[in-house]
Amino acid sequence: MLNKTLIEKILLQAVSGGADFAEIYSENCFNSSIQLLDSKIKKSVDGFDFGAGIRIFYGKKAIYAYTNDLSEKSLLSLAKTISKADTGKSNITTFNLCEKKIANIHPIEIFPKDVAKAEKVNFLHQVNKFARNHSKFISQVRIIYSEVEKKILVANTEGLLTKDSRNYVRAYATAIAAKNSEMQTGGEGPGAFKGFEFIKNLNPEKIGNEIAKQAVVMLNADYAPSGKFPVIIGNAFGGVIFHEACGHSLETTSVAKGASVFADKMGTQIANKCVTAIDDGTIPNQWGSTNIDDEGNPTQKTVLIKNGILNSFMIDKLGGMKIGMKSTGSGRRESFKFAPTSRMRNTYIAPGKDKIEDMIASVDYGLYAKKMGGGSVQPGTGDFNFAVSEGYLIEHGKITKPVRGASLIGNGANILHKISMIAADLKHAEGMCGSSSGSVPVCVGQPHIKVDEIIVGGRKEN
Repeated sequence: MLNKTLIEKILLQAVSGGADFAEIYSENCFNSSIQLLDSKIKKSVDGFDFGAGIRIFYGKKAIYAYTNDLSEKSLLSLAKTISKADTGKSNITTFNLCEKKIANIHPIEIFPKDVAKAEKVNFLHQVNKFARNHSKFISQVRIIYSEVEKKILVANTEGLLTKDSRNYVRAYATAIAAKNSEMQTGGEGPGAFKGFEFIKNLNPEKIGNEIAKQAVVMLNADYAPSGKFPVIIGNAFGGVIFHEACGHSLETTSVAKGASVFADKMGTQIANKCVTAIDDGTIPNQWGSTNIDDEGNPTQKTVLIKNGILNSFMIDKLGGMKIGMKSTGSGRRESFKFAPTSRMRNTYIAPGKDKIEDMIASVDYGLYAKKMGGGSVQPGTGDFNFAVSEGYLIEHGKITKPVRGASLIGNGANILHKISMIAADLKHAEGMCGSSSGSVPVCVGQPHIKVDEIIVGGRKEN
């Protein structure tokens, strides 16, 4: 990590062209991954990645550059280069750089680097064994174990100097069931901002059986009907629709550009009053949490929608300057190669009071989307199309049979008004979110919810 004297020299050099603000972000990151395929370890990769990025502001205009050469000569050269990218009237000649100690709310019991690879490999083989033993239809299993240990430093000309350490572990498992020319996939990807104790506490039999069951059930399912139906969307990864179709439109990255349908809706009703949505970076050891954001600000619990009313955006420093609001500790980036932008952390719909059995009983004919798959969203409009990876038909208030090939088609802003029932079984699911500042760990989440009407794409006419 860089010393205080050098940081001050770099920042003063960066603002020597008249910039209003300069910031340096440096990181030292260890990555390790092991992949199992065809019941064999196919790949094991370890590596270090390190470097630093310098960002300067001229008013509301930002300029960013980075290097993986952390020598004094290289960093001062980078600062000098970026200082000439524009001209300004600021005259920052001195500042008091004070280190700000942060409390670590994400304790680590077992650092993954201290665990032998053999133990990690054994975990992968266990999941593989249970998945393959679940059914004769399982034709392939792939499991990837990954761990990350990242140390970061953030300093700026406002006097901020702070550091953080982040540890992530994750196991991502998929199983493929095949019969004749048909194939279906099941998957689980548990992860945490935690040490290897997280992996030790996972049950490989449960994971293996679950991914195999998903694939086999869908392999033998009838095709889903198409039309407009009420849909019960499952908890955990069901929250991906809110994340993609609404969450990104609540980031200042889109709000500040006027490219969000919610840009001028602050304080207005944008959802059914039963809907409260939150983005929370403070949940201990949660996959999307951090102690501080990548601009050095303490992360927060941000209530985005409260009882259907738009309450806040997710705000980074530059985005906040553009819309006139304070940062919510939401500035994030994949690495030193990216300037930070406003990003989600652990984003979820808050629990309600409805019972799942009452939701199902309220539907005469509809779909239970137990698990959601991938999809696509039109940025700005929130129009979405998501696959249902595990779905069931609801008939006369009861779940009757599995159906496959369903997709949910709609618009995020419209769907928020059609959520009429919310259960209490909030659950999070881990994933990676890609956007303009790279790929970052996030959680999506929700309890079971009922959407009164949504277009279901299927292969059978109703």
